[in-house]
Amino acid sequence: MPLRKGKCYTKVTKRPFVRKSKRRILNYIKVVPHTKIPKFHSGDAVGFNSGKYKFLVCLIVKDEIQLRDNTIESARMELMRNLERNIKGNFFLSVRAYPHHILREHSLGSVAGSDRMTTGMAHSFGKSMGVAARMKKKGKIFSIACNEQHIPKVRGFLSGVMPKLPGKLSITVQPLNISNQMN
Repeated sequence: MPLRKGKCYTKVTKRPFVRKSKRRILNYIKVVPHTKIPKFHSGDAVGFNSGKYKFLVCLIVKDEIQLRDNTIESARMELMRNLERNIKGNFFLSVRAYPHHILREHSLGSVAGSDRMTTGMAHSFGKSMGVAARMKKKGKIFSIACNEQHIPKVRGFLSGVMPKLPGKLSITVQPLNISNQMN
């Protein structure tokens, strides 16, 4: 089934019933789709844990939005490609948005007259078709730990990723201390 446009799932609405229970009869949904993000942490983790990096550059959401997992993954892939080519391992990238919210849609018939047979989502919980991260205001999507000489490049890479993501976004730079690592 092809993906619908991202704007169909961007707005955060009232949380629907998507309960997944150990007892099958109590489930509202039958299958939880797997996330498409294979790595949430990339780069030099040893250098990050040892205090090698002095600054944390973050991509922050200004409004409440939902980010689908394939959107986060495409932005992460572009970030990794640019960081590896230009900074060559002197960074630590962390994906802070975890897609846990199950997206559903009602599969409609595609034959003639099917519009008169269906009732939409009125009496159905729909079929799960993906997962999304529900981001709150000022939530961090990506955090990149780096040194001072790499901050302009990292800001440029995050600016290049911003058109791939929905909503209003901003980039912040803060000093990284041992006490506030990845908080």
